[in-house]
Amino acid sequence: MTTAPKYRRVLLKVSGEALMGAGQFGIDVDTIDRIARDVKQAADAGSQICMVVGGGNIFRGLAGSAKGIDRATADYMGMLATVMNALAMQAGLERTGVSSRVQSAIAMNNVCEPYVRRRAIRHMEKGRVVIFAAGTGNPFFTTDTAAALRAAEMACDAMLKATQVDGVYSADPKKVPDAKRYDSLSYHEVLAQNLQVMDAAAISLSRENRIPILVFSLAEPGALAEVLQGRGRATIIEEK
Repeated sequence: MTTAPKYRRVLLKVSGEALMGAGQFGIDVDTIDRIARDVKQAADAGSQICMVVGGGNIFRGLAGSAKGIDRATADYMGMLATVMNALAMQAGLERTGVSSRVQSAIAMNNVCEPYVRRRAIRHMEKGRVVIFAAGTGNPFFTTDTAAALRAAEMACDAMLKATQVDGVYSADPKKVPDAKRYDSLSYHEVLAQNLQVMDAAAISLSRENRIPILVFSLAEPGALAEVLQGRGRATIIEEK
């Protein structure tokens, strides 16, 4: 018997880099399909899911700006990269039998739907996974901030940040073997200790809307469903 999810409606934030797999650039289809299977498992267990996917595997606005491209222009280029990733994620989901929709904050009607809050909520109520693309539609805002914004707009019970490690550490555990792992943190502790989980705007927005952030690793198959049922290994960030 499947356990009912602890978190009924959630936003899953996946970095663009996570889609590269073992590569150094671009999209790895096998990785997309693995993530899609995890999302399907979580959706089949009863959670309504929306997603935000970054674009760093294709183009990162800050990096482009550092190389001489105007910051606003570089950020728009990064937003377009997230649309490409969202379409790849949609294709992966539909290969697994999950109905999905991509909604973009920058209108491109021949490619995907424009972002419409009520329509997005309706899609989720019908069991579709909604993938939000193009960030907030504005330069100078990260996809982390876009994820926190959409989680608030969708009235999500939690925001899940998928990373390469199983929670939040005091330092990069791949570089610092004795880094401390946290089971739980407050929003204030994350900001005060500069733990680099998400940018400060995303943390603050989540705090204002009382949306817990669960940081976990997607490396293990089934990890998403486990976390949504309250059993998986993750660091939870919430008001204490």
